[in-house]
Amino acid sequence: MSTNSVASVAELEMIKQWLKKTAGLGESTEVEPCLPQSKSFLKILGIPYWDSKSSLPITPAQVEAALSNSPLFEGITPASMPHIMKASPSSDMSVIWINIWDSQKGSKDKALINHSFNFGHHTAMVRETAMHSGVAQCRNCWCWGHPTHACHTQGAKCQKYGGPHRIENHRLLAWCYKANPKSNPPREVAAAGTPCPYTFKCLNCKGDHFADNNKCFFWHHCFDKQWHANKAAEVCSRRANHSTINGSSGGSC
Repeated sequence: MSTNSVASVAELEMIKQWLKKTAGLGESTEVEPCLPQSKSFLKILGIPYWDSKSSLPITPAQVEAALSNSPLFEGITPASMPHIMKASPSSDMSVIWINIWDSQKGSKDKALINHSFNFGHHTAMVRETAMHSGVAQCRNCWCWGHPTHACHTQGAKCQKYGGPHRIENHRLLAWCYKANPKSNPPREVAAAGTPCPYTFKCLNCKGDHFADNNKCFFWHHCFDKQWHANKAAEVCSRRANHSTINGSSGGSC
Protein backbone atom coordinates (compact mmCIF):
# COMPACT_ATOMS: atom_id res chain seq x y z
CA MET A 1 0.00 0.00 0.00
CA SER A 2 1.38 3.41 -0.97
CA THR A 3 0.72 6.60 1.01
CA ASN A 4 1.67 10.22 0.38
CA SER A 5 3.34 10.53 3.82
CA VAL A 6 4.65 8.36 6.66
CA ALA A 7 1.66 6.97 8.56
CA SER A 8 1.38 7.70 12.28
CA VAL A 9 0.39 5.10 14.90
CA ALA A 10 -3.22 6.33 14.78
CA GLU A 11 -3.25 6.16 10.97
CA LEU A 12 -1.88 2.61 11.03
CA GLU A 13 -4.77 1.66 13.31
CA MET A 14 -7.23 3.22 10.83
CA ILE A 15 -5.63 1.21 8.00
CA LYS A 16 -5.90 -1.94 10.09
CA GLN A 17 -9.64 -1.45 10.65
CA TRP A 18 -10.18 -0.57 6.96
CA LEU A 19 -8.37 -3.74 5.83
CA LYS A 20 -10.48 -5.91 8.13
CA LYS A 21 -13.72 -4.30 6.93
CA THR A 22 -12.79 -4.42 3.23
CA ALA A 23 -11.65 -8.04 3.35
CA GLY A 24 -14.56 -9.12 5.56
CA LEU A 25 -12.23 -10.38 8.28
CA GLY A 26 -13.47 -11.04 11.80
CA GLU A 27 -12.06 -9.45 14.93
CA SER A 28 -10.20 -12.65 15.77
CA THR A 29 -8.12 -12.38 12.58
CA GLU A 30 -4.74 -10.81 13.16
CA VAL A 31 -3.90 -7.93 10.82
CA GLU A 32 -0.94 -5.70 11.61
CA PRO A 33 0.06 -3.08 9.03
CA CYS A 34 3.56 -1.73 9.49
CA LEU A 35 5.85 0.79 7.86
CA PRO A 36 8.76 -0.25 5.61
CA GLN A 37 11.79 -0.74 7.84
CA SER A 38 15.53 -0.58 7.65
CA LYS A 39 18.28 -1.10 10.20
CA SER A 40 20.10 1.68 12.01
CA PHE A 41 23.46 1.06 13.67
CA LEU A 42 24.36 2.71 16.97
CA LYS A 43 26.98 2.41 19.68
CA ILE A 44 26.69 3.15 23.39
CA LEU A 45 29.59 4.66 25.33
CA GLY A 46 30.21 5.39 29.00
CA ILE A 47 29.34 1.98 30.50
CA PRO A 48 31.97 -0.02 32.44
CA TYR A 49 32.94 -3.37 30.94
CA TRP A 50 32.91 -5.07 34.35
CA ASP A 51 29.80 -5.51 36.50
CA SER A 52 30.54 -3.94 39.89
CA LYS A 53 28.41 -6.52 41.73
CA SER A 54 29.79 -9.73 40.23
CA SER A 55 33.18 -8.53 38.90
CA LEU A 56 32.25 -10.30 35.64
CA PRO A 57 31.80 -8.66 32.22
CA ILE A 58 28.37 -7.13 31.71
CA THR A 59 26.05 -9.28 29.62
CA PRO A 60 23.75 -8.58 26.66
CA ALA A 61 20.80 -9.39 28.95
CA GLN A 62 21.83 -6.59 31.35
CA VAL A 63 22.08 -4.15 28.45
CA GLU A 64 18.68 -5.21 27.08
CA ALA A 65 17.10 -4.74 30.53
CA ALA A 66 18.58 -1.23 30.86
CA LEU A 67 17.35 -0.23 27.40
CA SER A 68 13.84 -1.57 28.00
CA ASN A 69 13.63 0.40 31.28
CA SER A 70 14.85 3.64 29.75
CA PRO A 71 12.25 6.17 28.50
CA LEU A 72 14.71 7.10 25.74
CA PHE A 73 14.26 3.66 24.12
CA GLU A 74 10.47 3.54 24.41
CA GLY A 75 9.06 2.24 21.13
CA ILE A 76 12.49 1.10 19.91
CA THR A 77 12.73 -2.50 18.65
CA PRO A 78 16.17 -4.15 18.66
CA ALA A 79 17.14 -5.88 15.40
CA SER A 80 19.62 -8.15 17.19
CA MET A 81 21.18 -8.73 20.60
CA PRO A 82 23.65 -6.07 21.83
CA HIS A 83 27.33 -6.84 21.25
CA ILE A 84 29.79 -5.79 23.94
CA MET A 85 33.54 -5.31 23.69
CA LYS A 86 36.24 -3.44 25.58
CA ALA A 87 36.98 0.10 24.42
CA SER A 88 40.63 -1.02 24.22
CA PRO A 89 42.56 -4.07 25.51
CA SER A 90 43.66 -2.22 28.67
CA SER A 91 40.42 -0.27 29.24
CA ASP A 92 37.80 -0.97 31.89
CA MET A 93 35.10 0.70 29.76
CA SER A 94 32.96 -0.89 27.07
CA VAL A 95 31.65 -0.12 23.62
CA ILE A 96 28.20 -1.60 23.07
CA TRP A 97 26.95 -2.04 19.51
CA ILE A 98 23.20 -2.12 18.96
CA ASN A 99 21.11 -2.46 15.80
CA ILE A 100 17.52 -1.20 15.78
CA TRP A 101 14.62 -1.41 13.38
CA ASP A 102 14.03 2.04 11.97
CA SER A 103 11.93 3.80 9.37
CA GLN A 104 13.48 4.23 5.95
CA LYS A 105 14.07 7.89 6.79
CA GLY A 106 15.94 6.94 9.98
CA SER A 107 13.62 8.86 12.29
CA LYS A 108 14.22 6.61 15.30
CA ASP A 109 17.99 6.78 15.33
CA LYS A 110 17.79 10.58 15.05
CA ALA A 111 15.82 10.58 18.31
CA LEU A 112 18.59 8.54 20.02
CA ILE A 113 21.86 9.90 18.63
CA ASN A 114 23.79 12.16 21.07
CA HIS A 115 21.25 11.53 23.83
CA SER A 116 22.11 10.02 27.21
CA PHE A 117 20.36 7.60 29.56
CA ASN A 118 21.06 6.01 32.93
CA PHE A 119 22.74 2.63 33.16
CA GLY A 120 22.80 1.89 36.89
CA HIS A 121 24.91 4.63 38.46
CA HIS A 122 26.46 5.56 35.12
CA THR A 123 25.39 7.92 32.35
CA ALA A 124 25.60 6.32 28.93
CA MET A 125 25.70 8.17 25.61
CA VAL A 126 24.29 6.97 22.27
CA ARG A 127 26.41 7.70 19.21
CA GLU A 128 25.94 7.10 15.51
CA THR A 129 28.16 4.52 13.85
CA ALA A 130 28.56 2.69 10.58
CA MET A 131 27.56 -0.95 10.32
CA HIS A 132 30.01 -2.99 12.40
CA SER A 133 30.35 -6.37 10.73
CA GLY A 134 32.58 -7.94 13.37
CA VAL A 135 34.23 -11.36 12.97
CA ALA A 136 32.40 -13.88 10.82
CA GLN A 137 31.41 -17.32 12.07
CA CYS A 138 31.19 -19.95 9.36
CA ARG A 139 27.79 -21.67 9.28
CA ASN A 140 29.38 -24.72 7.66
CA CYS A 141 32.28 -25.70 9.96
CA TRP A 142 31.30 -23.34 12.84
CA CYS A 143 34.80 -21.89 13.15
CA TRP A 144 35.33 -18.15 13.52
CA GLY A 145 37.34 -15.98 11.15
CA HIS A 146 35.87 -16.74 7.74
CA PRO A 147 32.40 -16.50 6.14
CA THR A 148 30.49 -19.58 5.05
CA HIS A 149 31.14 -19.06 1.34
CA ALA A 150 34.92 -19.10 1.97
CA CYS A 151 34.94 -22.35 3.98
CA HIS A 152 37.35 -25.05 2.78
CA THR A 153 35.76 -27.84 4.85
CA GLN A 154 34.28 -30.56 2.66
CA GLY A 155 30.70 -31.02 3.82
CA ALA A 156 28.89 -29.50 6.77
CA LYS A 157 29.63 -30.06 10.45
CA CYS A 158 27.08 -30.48 13.23
CA GLN A 159 27.29 -27.51 15.61
CA LYS A 160 26.40 -29.86 18.48
CA TYR A 161 29.51 -32.06 18.35
CA GLY A 162 31.28 -31.57 15.02
CA GLY A 163 30.02 -34.67 13.25
CA PRO A 164 29.99 -34.71 9.42
CA HIS A 165 26.30 -33.80 9.05
CA ARG A 166 23.90 -30.95 9.65
CA ILE A 167 22.25 -30.72 13.05
CA GLU A 168 18.82 -31.60 11.64
CA ASN A 169 20.27 -35.04 10.82
CA HIS A 170 21.89 -35.53 14.24
CA ARG A 171 19.22 -38.01 15.34
CA LEU A 172 19.67 -40.07 12.17
CA LEU A 173 23.47 -40.08 11.81
CA ALA A 174 25.18 -39.36 15.15
CA TRP A 175 26.91 -42.22 16.99
CA CYS A 176 25.21 -41.32 20.28
CA TYR A 177 21.86 -42.59 18.96
CA LYS A 178 23.25 -45.90 17.70
CA ALA A 179 23.70 -49.16 19.60
CA ASN A 180 27.20 -50.21 20.66
CA PRO A 181 27.32 -53.40 22.78
CA LYS A 182 31.12 -53.06 23.14
CA SER A 183 31.03 -49.65 24.85
CA ASN A 184 31.30 -49.38 28.62
CA PRO A 185 28.52 -49.37 29.62
CA PRO A 186 26.92 -50.92 26.51
CA ARG A 187 24.87 -48.39 24.54
CA GLU A 188 21.41 -49.22 23.26
CA VAL A 189 19.53 -47.58 20.41
CA ALA A 190 17.86 -44.41 21.70
CA ALA A 191 14.07 -44.52 21.56
CA ALA A 192 12.41 -42.39 18.89
CA GLY A 193 11.54 -38.91 20.10
CA THR A 194 14.01 -38.93 23.00
CA PRO A 195 16.54 -36.10 23.27
CA CYS A 196 20.23 -36.77 22.79
CA PRO A 197 21.49 -38.28 26.09
CA TYR A 198 25.00 -36.81 25.75
CA THR A 199 26.38 -33.37 26.56
CA PHE A 200 29.03 -32.26 24.10
CA LYS A 201 31.55 -29.45 24.39
CA CYS A 202 31.54 -26.36 22.18
CA LEU A 203 33.78 -26.82 19.14
CA ASN A 204 35.45 -23.46 19.87
CA CYS A 205 35.61 -22.71 23.60
CA LYS A 206 34.87 -26.24 24.95
CA GLY A 207 31.98 -24.90 27.05
CA ASP A 208 28.73 -26.77 27.69
CA HIS A 209 26.77 -25.40 24.71
CA PHE A 210 26.49 -25.67 20.92
CA ALA A 211 29.03 -23.89 18.71
CA ASP A 212 26.42 -21.30 17.63
CA ASN A 213 25.27 -20.42 21.16
CA ASN A 214 25.63 -16.80 22.30
CA LYS A 215 26.97 -18.02 25.67
CA CYS A 216 30.25 -18.82 23.92
CA PHE A 217 33.24 -16.59 24.72
CA PHE A 218 33.98 -16.45 21.00
CA TRP A 219 30.52 -14.95 20.41
CA HIS A 220 31.04 -12.44 23.26
CA HIS A 221 34.15 -11.20 21.41
CA CYS A 222 32.63 -11.27 17.93
CA PHE A 223 33.43 -7.56 17.43
CA ASP A 224 36.95 -7.83 18.85
CA LYS A 225 39.12 -8.77 15.86
CA GLN A 226 42.34 -8.65 17.86
CA TRP A 227 40.96 -11.14 20.40
CA HIS A 228 40.04 -13.55 17.60
CA ALA A 229 43.44 -13.04 15.95
CA ASN A 230 45.14 -13.96 19.24
CA LYS A 231 42.99 -17.09 19.57
CA ALA A 232 43.81 -18.12 16.00
CA ALA A 233 47.53 -17.68 16.76
CA GLU A 234 47.15 -19.91 19.84
CA VAL A 235 45.55 -22.64 17.72
CA CYS A 236 48.37 -22.43 15.16
CA SER A 237 50.96 -22.62 17.93
CA ARG A 238 49.33 -25.72 19.45
CA ARG A 239 49.18 -27.40 16.04
CA ALA A 240 52.84 -26.63 15.39
CA ASN A 241 53.87 -27.99 18.80
CA HIS A 242 51.79 -31.13 18.29
CA SER A 243 53.34 -31.68 14.86
CA THR A 244 56.86 -31.20 16.24
CA ILE A 245 56.26 -33.75 19.02
CA ASN A 246 54.90 -36.27 16.52
CA GLY A 247 57.61 -35.56 13.96
CA SER A 248 55.24 -34.43 11.21
CA SER A 249 54.83 -31.23 9.24
CA GLY A 250 52.41 -28.77 10.81
CA GLY A 251 51.27 -27.30 7.50
CA SER A 252 49.67 -23.90 7.30
CA CYS A 253 47.09 -22.49 9.68
